[in-house]
Amino acid sequence: MNSPAEIARLYVDLGSQKAKLPSGKIFVLSVLAGMFIAMGGIGSTVASFGIESAALARVVSALVFPIGLSLVLVGGAELFTGNNLMLMPVLQKRAKISGMLRNWIIVYLGNFVGSLIIAFLIAFSIANPASSAPLYGGKLSQAFIQTAWTKVNLGFGDAFIRGILCNFMVCLAVWISMAASADLSGKIIALYLPVFLFVLCGFEHCVANMYFIPVGFIAMVQGGTPLAELPWFGFLVGNMIPVTLGNLVGGAGFTGILYWYTYLQGNRE
Repeated sequence: MNSPAEIARLYVDLGSQKAKLPSGKIFVLSVLAGMFIAMGGIGSTVASFGIESAALARVVSALVFPIGLSLVLVGGAELFTGNNLMLMPVLQKRAKISGMLRNWIIVYLGNFVGSLIIAFLIAFSIANPASSAPLYGGKLSQAFIQTAWTKVNLGFGDAFIRGILCNFMVCLAVWISMAASADLSGKIIALYLPVFLFVLCGFEHCVANMYFIPVGFIAMVQGGTPLAELPWFGFLVGNMIPVTLGNLVGGAGFTGILYWYTYLQGNRE
């Protein structure tokens, strides 16, 4: 098992490589990551749908959602929230700020594209009330709408704080999964626990919301709501902007900077 100091050095190596990847490859891998996270999202909704106990439904959802991040890490995809740790190789002078920002921007956009692809595919297949055999009689769309509506009405401050706490856990999941070295089962178990915790507590993940909110909006449109009447302001200002900023603080700050300072500061290679 890798020690925390060894993990820090390993991630600096990994992050410096990420900063140098060609833009095209970054985009493709980030689209995949968005799709993986979205699949974890739909799985968590399907598994918890219809459970009357809110607490039990939250537990079931939290048990299923981490599958998405497992696919990202094991499949080698590029996820914006996990890549917030790339601040570590920048602080270590192993990567340029421009390379980090290029990665973040491309990955963020690619994650959005991948999430939207799955949102449309789900909304027009298993969740479409007009399809021949929709799950739960087509009632999944109501769950999508309720989830999206809750998220766009959080408010800037609430969403920002939930974003901080979320990516603190996600980046910790990435971090401790690297302790398992080449042991696949160990990696999955290690990353599973912090992600389970953030879903259970209702924290906010910007890439997950790239799926949860659009799929709810699509369901609203399918139900007759005009595009112009969708809560676009709440989508951007009430959720995506504050959650993204919070994710950056939680991932790059709470996890990245603190671990860099503890294990690498003053020891540049």
